[in-house]
Amino acid sequence: MAFFLAIGQTLWVRLGLYCGEARSLCPERRGFALCSIAGQEPLTTGASVNPFKCAVVCVAVVATCGCEQGQRTAPAPSPESATSIGMEFKLIPAGTFIMGEGDDAHEVTLTQPFKIGVHEVTQAQYEQVMGVNPSHFKGANNPVEKVSWNDAVEFCRKLSELPAEKEAGNVYRLPTEAEWEYACRAGTTTKYSFGDDESELGDHAWYSENSGGKTHPVGSKKSNAWGLYDMHGNVFEFCQKPTREYPYRVLRGGGWYGSGGASCRSVSRQVESPYARTSNYGFRVILTNAHK
Repeated sequence: MAFFLAIGQTLWVRLGLYCGEARSLCPERRGFALCSIAGQEPLTTGASVNPFKCAVVCVAVVATCGCEQGQRTAPAPSPESATSIGMEFKLIPAGTFIMGEGDDAHEVTLTQPFKIGVHEVTQAQYEQVMGVNPSHFKGANNPVEKVSWNDAVEFCRKLSELPAEKEAGNVYRLPTEAEWEYACRAGTTTKYSFGDDESELGDHAWYSENSGGKTHPVGSKKSNAWGLYDMHGNVFEFCQKPTREYPYRVLRGGGWYGSGGASCRSVSRQVESPYARTSNYGFRVILTNAHK
């Protein structure tokens, strides 16, 4: 009996650790783990514990939890193109603007027009290309988040390798800081793409004052003058290359959580490790063509 009791206790300890780690995946199974085989008597320490029941329950519940977590759905067929997963792009004209503010303000000329995503990359789009959805705030049309700069670059690489994109010579990448700010400003010189009045920010952005502590579907606020959505708020967006802050990467635009409207201004920027993943970080992409 002592031998079976030891087995039962060992399995019970292991079960506690196992289901504790997996509680987000099978909470209903954890509830079952606290009951006896008959579903009546709690399996607690004490002389009344039946070692045979304990062993059977532990094995049964571990098997149940393990099977559920171990299941993997068959991978979905790879999409053919960015268009096939609903990605839209706007052609931004070439031009000159004042980038930055204060002592950092300087004139920048973009000599070529470029295409940038109308929206931040969504969870549905990311999952179709990458096969996973790492986001904390689940929603197919919400921006993907909890992605690092490295993840965003890999998404661009895989998107560029899709059959139709490769045949067309299309190459996807993150925007440079200059491209991002130019596109965000949409011809303006004000704090925001819509003007200087922060009281209007809620019409254009999900940020700390109106987000309710979470992300929201892309495109559900007003666009800027060039038809781009969520350039202010929802999630911070990674830019292409490190600058003076190497090896850190730059994020622009502000997010659902942050220091109010200040972090959503057109010039606002912050730096982060290329490995960092938070529910406040996402990205949008630039479309270029190798044949042009």
